[in-house]
Amino acid sequence: MTRVLLTGAAGFIGGHIRSALEPNHDVVAIDAMLASAHGHSLDSSSVDSSSDITRVDVRDHAALVELLASVDVVCHQAAVVGAGVDSADAPAYASHNDFGTAVLLAAMAETDCTRLVLASSMVVYGEGKYRNAAGDLVVPGPRTRLADGIFENTDPATGEVLDWALVEEDSELRPRSTYAASKVAQENYALAWSLATGGSVTALRYHNVYGPHMPRNTPYSGVAAMFRSSLEAGKAPQVYEDGHQARDFVHVSDIAAANTTAIDAALPGFTALNVSSGHPITIGEVASTLSDACRGPAPQITGQYRPGDVRHIVASPEKAERTLGFVAAVSPEQGLREFATAPLRDAEGTGAPRV
Repeated sequence: MTRVLLTGAAGFIGGHIRSALEPNHDVVAIDAMLASAHGHSLDSSSVDSSSDITRVDVRDHAALVELLASVDVVCHQAAVVGAGVDSADAPAYASHNDFGTAVLLAAMAETDCTRLVLASSMVVYGEGKYRNAAGDLVVPGPRTRLADGIFENTDPATGEVLDWALVEEDSELRPRSTYAASKVAQENYALAWSLATGGSVTALRYHNVYGPHMPRNTPYSGVAAMFRSSLEAGKAPQVYEDGHQARDFVHVSDIAAANTTAIDAALPGFTALNVSSGHPITIGEVASTLSDACRGPAPQITGQYRPGDVRHIVASPEKAERTLGFVAAVSPEQGLREFATAPLRDAEGTGAPRV
């Protein structure tokens, strides 16, 4: 059996990956159990006596060296997540995500563990990819007329409204948040480690993940969970802008499948791959699908906006299929209808950690 060190094993995504791995892999499960993701409800000395998850912070070099002694591959899911809306959050992202990854990579080099599967994110692409009517790629200007209800990206030279295009793995990385910057840094550390040691890295860039046991009230709680919470309270989902923002929603079971496939494939060198459903959907359609499945109130298009939000970002799934043979099994329509009544976790997050 391949022995896998799984970091972030108690998290939403980590838990699903662990379940997918355990039938055919020997899993060493660790998690720092940060209150920012899991709340303060857990006993300080253990996680859950039945879970076999060891409380380890990936910044603890000595603990990692001991654990890595007999590990074949690391599946690194541990991270502080969220947009990082407060500038005071920056040290937390740099410490847990970037320094933590650097410590992990150093420990892997010390113990001759040469394979890493890294949880990355579509946030590394920033604004996404856009073309004008002639088909030319254009970097859009800032969206300065949100208050007037003008939501689409435009060509800064001509004012022409731009069409979104599929983001491919060789697209320029333009992080727009502290969290996004930390994910780019994680990839860069991993690439440098790969070049220096000859180790292999598969960086999986997750798009909008949702599914059973998603936390309600932590940084993991994306828009799908927010819509769910509104519907459970008998309220209409509140859709920002005009609801036409395009995204790719990928079911957590497909995320788990992509990780197990990457672990078994052992691709050489550094490879970044989008992990997506391959079926674009708008935020308005997400809200409507959930409302219909719950037989709840119809969504309300509010016209409200968040200045830092990206208008459209949709991934190309082609490289993951070509390289790994990975194709998502769950369409957003099917998955979101099931998600409408799926169990959620009640963990109360506390914001970015300060330590």
